[in-house]
Amino acid sequence: MGKISGGKNSGDSNPGSFLREFRSANGMTLAQASEKTGLPVSTLSKVETGKMSLSYEKLVKLSQGLGIDIAQLFSNAAPAPAAASKPVRAPMPIGRRTITPAGEGPSIQTATYSYTYPSADLLNKQLNPMIIEIEARAIEDFDDLMRHPGEEYAFVIEGQCEFHTDIYAPSLLNTGDSVYFDASMGHAYVAVGKGPCRILSVCSATDADLKSNLRPIGPAAED
Repeated sequence: MGKISGGKNSGDSNPGSFLREFRSANGMTLAQASEKTGLPVSTLSKVETGKMSLSYEKLVKLSQGLGIDIAQLFSNAAPAPAAASKPVRAPMPIGRRTITPAGEGPSIQTATYSYTYPSADLLNKQLNPMIIEIEARAIEDFDDLMRHPGEEYAFVIEGQCEFHTDIYAPSLLNTGDSVYFDASMGHAYVAVGKGPCRILSVCSATDADLKSNLRPIGPAAED
């Protein structure tokens, strides 16, 4: 399973620091955080002290249990107190907008992809945009294909990639090509050639919905 570390734009932020500050802001003990997230107290303690990193699946559990977007775990913003009950997505207000300068946004690095999250400051989005640097050079680099609720659109910004699914034969996508598909179908992107490959991916799913089986990175990775 893949393990996540802060990317090039994450600065000093990390899930452990956020979790510690979030618990303090909400008067939450490690035991209470464990009950909410389903993660053992020992795991949460090691994460807070920087002795362990989490797989993407466990980051999803953490964000779901705390009722926050996963990008907030890598944000430098101070954690806000949680609602008394699990938050309900409110109707989108008229006039919402956010601007992300080029190259900015929280980032998450995995063994197969490096994600950058534009518009991370806008919470409860109905669409989830990501800039993805494709590191994988072979489908064998994946432990499993990604699948998640909703639909996904991907546009190749730079380079070439193969689009793999568990239903169709692989398709070659060149710069400027795009694909729109049912994201519950197993899927993966594989870079072609020696040059870099970047895509814009937009999912009709929240960060908490996105799940992946990726290979470990970093010496402190947790199984």
